[in-house]
Amino acid sequence: MTQQNSPLKIVFAGTPEFAAVSLKALIDSSKEQNHQVIGVYSQPDRPAGRGQKMVASPVKQLALEHDIPVYQPLNFKQEEDRQVLANLDADIMVVAAYGLILPKVVLETPKLGCINVHASLLPRWRGAAPIHRALIEGDKETGITIMQMDVGLDTGDMLSKVQCDILDTDTSADLHDRLAPLGGQLLVQTLDLIKQGKHQPEQQDESLANYASKLTKQEGAIDWHTQADTLARKIRGLSPWPGSYIETEQGNIKIHKASLHSLDTNQAVPGTVIEITKKEVVIAAVEGAIALQNVQFPGGKRLDIRDALNGKFKTAFEVGKLIGS
Repeated sequence: MTQQNSPLKIVFAGTPEFAAVSLKALIDSSKEQNHQVIGVYSQPDRPAGRGQKMVASPVKQLALEHDIPVYQPLNFKQEEDRQVLANLDADIMVVAAYGLILPKVVLETPKLGCINVHASLLPRWRGAAPIHRALIEGDKETGITIMQMDVGLDTGDMLSKVQCDILDTDTSADLHDRLAPLGGQLLVQTLDLIKQGKHQPEQQDESLANYASKLTKQEGAIDWHTQADTLARKIRGLSPWPGSYIETEQGNIKIHKASLHSLDTNQAVPGTVIEITKKEVVIAAVEGAIALQNVQFPGGKRLDIRDALNGKFKTAFEVGKLIGS
């Protein structure tokens, strides 16, 4: 255990923007909370954009802005990489959407082990895509859990939680943007409790656990022979990535914005265009309909329905026409 009057030496491991928000919270609170980020781990730089230039992760960029050393091992299978971590002599390691599975030897290297910032009210959603799965499955609430990491997949003892309501209009991007700052705030509070020895670990109830499997692009294909409310949740849950789309003979029509519609579609064949207005195209599903408001045609750019209906794709949607499967 570290001395309460000495700074808590922290190693941070994370990659995307969600993790960068937690790192920023740590950096901003370091003086008043009496702790210090002594090193940052992030995924190796990746090619991005049309030019496929190598781009540093949001976490790496933030760390460099604050002159914090950055380490980017491919994994921790090499003894050399494990030794580098050991030499940092950290009190604790904070992990947030790092993207690597940490072996037991790494989890046990910091004096107080490793803790994780997880975007779900554990044990509800363990795994890679908890935000998206909560939306797709129609959860009414989610949140952040700070947990002590073990060798299982998000199975460690829970240290703290904060709840967040899910709105009927939320996309995964909306929910991400509300959860990320909550994660940073809760992380700082939890580290303070750990430093004081006041944290109270709580075991997870295995009977309540679900696996939030990794997202695939194929998952975004729209099947109109599906309950309309299920489709609406899917579209919101997969927005902005990997996105939902309608498969047609001319190529895929991407759906960027859509909502559940209240029209009576009992007599309509699923996939039939049943109404067109200046703002939306309404397509029948099972027990309801989906209103498309913003789409992208093959080879084109994102368009509001108003612009789509006035352009070269205006014949793509016609009342009575079957669209996709």
